Amino acid sequence: MTPPGMPSADAQTDVRADVSSGEAPRTNSVFLGFAPWIIFDVVASPSTWKYAALAALIAALVLNVPDLRRGSFKILEAASLVFFAVLFVLGLAVDRQDLLWLETYAQTLANGVIAVVALGSLAFAPFTEQYARESVPRQYWDTPLFRRTNRILTAMWGGVFLVTALLGLLALHVRSGSDWLNWVIPIALLVAAIRFTKWYPAHVRARARG
Repeated sequence: MTPPGMPSADAQTDVRADVSSGEAPRTNSVFLGFAPWIIFDVVASPSTWKYAALAALIAALVLNVPDLRRGSFKILEAASLVFFAVLFVLGLAVDRQDLLWLETYAQTLANGVIAVVALGSLAFAPFTEQYARESVPRQYWDTPLFRRTNRILTAMWGGVFLVTALLGLLALHVRSGSDWLNWVIPIALLVAAIRFTKWYPAHVRARARG
């Protein structure tokens, strides 16, 4: 018999399952998903954005091979392939004079697109869920804790890239401080996001265990 005041064995199992479902995506997996976008941000400039798009496209193709072999495809990976393929084709097919706006806003546009992809996925399935499911048993995928954890992580990543896009836009219209807006603050935000992705799920599990 279960002692008075203690949850039943089934209830204990449910609690353990819910706590286990707080597992988050492996940070390395999420970071690799963003790798093509980060490569583009680092390489892109008014004179190199075409090469940056090609480098990002190659990175997206290479990183997607394992998922393609498994028959799995993630929204972040699909967005990477489509966006950088379109950029590269535009660079080849369209006259440079018609792409001056793209030379100017390439990095801001890339960060804005990934922010829209991340935040837009909240309306369906948070994109981090697709990574988390690789390390969490299927029976936990529909638990409230699993969903809530990934919604928060997805919103956080979307916010980071949205802020980065806005900082890049601001950097185009100020006379000083562009290094802070283009590099220092975005890198600090990226590092903080990676650390939060590692810390938050562990914090949620610890709090759920009481």
